[in-house]
Amino acid sequence: MSEILVLYYSRHGSVSHMAELVARGVEEVSGCASRIRTVPGVSTVCEAVEDEIPAQGPPYVTEDDLKTCAGLALGSPTRFGNMAAELKYFLDGTSGLWLSGALAGKPAAVFTSTSSLHGGQESTLLTMMVPLLHHGMVLMGLPYTESDLLSTTSGGTPYGASHYAGADNGREFTEEEKRLCRALGRRLAETAQRLATE
Repeated sequence: MSEILVLYYSRHGSVSHMAELVARGVEEVSGCASRIRTVPGVSTVCEAVEDEIPAQGPPYVTEDDLKTCAGLALGSPTRFGNMAAELKYFLDGTSGLWLSGALAGKPAAVFTSTSSLHGGQESTLLTMMVPLLHHGMVLMGLPYTESDLLSTTSGGTPYGASHYAGADNGREFTEEEKRLCRALGRRLAETAQRLATE
């Protein structure tokens, strides 16, 4: 069984919902399973600590989750055209995995949600790829054979799945956005399986 790690940070729930859709796409591929994980919040107050188990949602990610996964889907809301500090903080602590090459050669994909249509979806996806490249991961996006990329008027990019959440984070997911999230999960799972047989 190829297990794909769907790792994300979500503040208002949109990226969390995207993670569920990506995971659903993963599980549409025979012989693949998804493992959804999140990261704790960060604080400017040094003494602030999170409980080891979140009050709700999936468990926090561990290094073992990354070591044992066959592929990685990484999701974050956009923060000024970049990933959220919480996810960046976690990734900054993975130098041990980088030194050992634990993620090298594994497939990876990225997804994001923004509050405005031109709020940095593509730059966020591209900058999320940078640490994954340093880890030696094989990056993939969404090809234009996914016809929803040609018709979407909300989220969806060739760099990865995206969602336009609106200023109040209340915009519903469009059918195109949902299908593109699932397509990203399927593509990641299928690639992990092909790489595992080589």
